[in-house]
Amino acid sequence: MNKCLRKLSLLLLLTGLCNISFAQNIIQEYEPVKNDSIRIGEGDNDFLPFIQSGYTLMLPEDKTIKGVLIFLEDSGYDKMNSSAKEMYTQASEIGFAVLSVSTEIPFDFYFSEVSMLTAHNLIHDAFSYHKLPNNNIFFLGASLVGHRAMRYIQFMKEGEDAFQLNIKGIVMCNFTLDWTRKWYQHERDIRINRINLWEPKFINYMLETHLNGTPKTVPERYHNFSSYSYFDENNDNIKLYKDYAVRAYIEPAIKYRLKKYFRTLYENNSTDIVGFLAELELAGNENTELIVLQPEDKSSQNKNTQTTWSTIDKDELMDWIKKQS
Repeated sequence: MNKCLRKLSLLLLLTGLCNISFAQNIIQEYEPVKNDSIRIGEGDNDFLPFIQSGYTLMLPEDKTIKGVLIFLEDSGYDKMNSSAKEMYTQASEIGFAVLSVSTEIPFDFYFSEVSMLTAHNLIHDAFSYHKLPNNNIFFLGASLVGHRAMRYIQFMKEGEDAFQLNIKGIVMCNFTLDWTRKWYQHERDIRINRINLWEPKFINYMLETHLNGTPKTVPERYHNFSSYSYFDENNDNIKLYKDYAVRAYIEPAIKYRLKKYFRTLYENNSTDIVGFLAELELAGNENTELIVLQPEDKSSQNKNTQTTWSTIDKDELMDWIKKQS
């Protein structure tokens, strides 16, 4: 074998060993996907196929596990758990595991206890089988990932299951907390009809179907489904989160949403999160922090919850998590 071929062979061998070493720290446990679908609208084709239920776990290499970051995402490692993957390097460096959990329902809003119990059992299985420490637990996420975290925490704290996560904090990123406001936002979108209406129609159909009405007819169901609502005088759910460290990221992008979606200041997830933090502080939580991302903070022209999450300085975020631990 000549010198060049030997170098090439050695390079391929080292690459393979690196991939194997890294792969050994990524564990995937998923059920076979169900050959069925769920209805997401009134049309003949308004169905979505089920996805795989299970979890992906990243274990830090050659380190004692000091805590766990949990993302309630969709499906497997190579598909939808992109938010969790963005934290692998930083989490591993300080000895944190990263767990991404999925139910079988695509775009799962956690309307049903079945979904939340499924997530709970998967988390319990992962902690038990892999001997994860039940301390320094943080829930993170944007969009529905963040909403699911809030719903799961409510489910866990109001339930009687012996397995209770020792949650230290929540990292919120630009997601809906007030589903009454969100319903009215989408009603306005549909009324003025100036944007693609797939998402407004889909979300309002799901809300009205699973909450059995609208905010006008069953306001209390929307209040209970919301972690915080401007329209709820009591905001009883606030007490569920008052003992956690909370860091919230928002990207108001007011001009962008005005020009692209014709939306006002009220049709913005940022209003929910700021209101939520205000109520937390009124309830006595002194460990909250709000980070406002500005347009100059990122090069991408697209603005949505996933791009907001990608903009976050993950090294600085992990410094915050480490301090809370």
